[in-house]
Amino acid sequence: MNFFKKLTGRVLYGIAVLLGVVTLIFFLFNVLPGDPARMMLGQRADMSSLEGIRKELGLDKPLYLQYIRYLNDLSPVSIHNSDNNESYFFLDPEKYATSKTVVATSGGICMVVKLPWLGRSFQSRKPVSEMISEAFPNTMVLALAAILIAFFAGTLLGTFSALKKDSWYDRGTLLFSALGMSVPSFFAAILIAWFFAYKLGHITHLNLTGNIYEIDDFGRGIKLELKNLILPAITLGIRPLSVVVQLSRNSMLEVLNQDYIRTAYAKGLKKSRVIGVHALRNSLNPVVTAISGWFASMLAGVVFVEYIFGWRGLGYMLVNALNFYDLPVVLGCVLTTSVVFVIVNISMDIIYAMLDPRIRK
Repeated sequence: MNFFKKLTGRVLYGIAVLLGVVTLIFFLFNVLPGDPARMMLGQRADMSSLEGIRKELGLDKPLYLQYIRYLNDLSPVSIHNSDNNESYFFLDPEKYATSKTVVATSGGICMVVKLPWLGRSFQSRKPVSEMISEAFPNTMVLALAAILIAFFAGTLLGTFSALKKDSWYDRGTLLFSALGMSVPSFFAAILIAWFFAYKLGHITHLNLTGNIYEIDDFGRGIKLELKNLILPAITLGIRPLSVVVQLSRNSMLEVLNQDYIRTAYAKGLKKSRVIGVHALRNSLNPVVTAISGWFASMLAGVVFVEYIFGWRGLGYMLVNALNFYDLPVVLGCVLTTSVVFVIVNISMDIIYAMLDPRIRK
């Protein structure tokens, strides 16, 4: 019972975090200088056209009312006008056409249960949820590829580093991991793209930019280009790789000094079996813990990597939205990343409780 109480508290805390993220981004974005209507119509637009666009986007209302409207649209339980099927706070006739259930009606105002509405892009007028559904799988593929590279390569390098402690290989590996942690993602992306795709492109045959799906040269269809995943995945995986190397090395050194390892050697077991079966398995606990946290944070650090390599995921879409002052898209991307981060953290709490009875108690 105590565990479920704490789990409920974690869920409520996660909701509070999401609300804080939305509030901070919304008001910070509106404090910055810029006009979405002028970004849509250009610098030579007349005032009547600008006012019409601002009214259509709901930007002519006070800031606090815009904020309430957005929360109303975002909430799974919201209020809108039952006479013309329009939101009571945000007028968009198409937003509640599907996925809604009316639960109460009074005086032309009804309360409905629906899917969260993230609004429409100021630039394309396309629903933000559709844009995210198209971009999010690309980001997930990139993050999964990067975390797998970090896990397997980092565990391998860290294990050999522990087995060859204080050797030149050990010192070189530690130096590499320190450099990997210190190099910013955007600098690493530029450096790797320039070296492997530009200078050595005739050898590696890797593209400077590209997505996982590309239109073929004759325009006859879409083809899968897995080679476009190599450079951005390696770039994104450098920092978690460095962390995994150090964690796996230190954990392996600690495990190798345990009594059961000495007992295994005394029983005549081969070194490869002792390391691979007994030591490696028990040294992976801190690595798995770190990987789970890094996977969630990768979605936030993917922005620079995606934009530099032209990988059309959430990060690429977020940068373009910032350039065009597209608030709904910015909020949608940030909120999606925050939701994934909260879900991963809550999931890890559940997994820890399943593995360790002391946490449940």
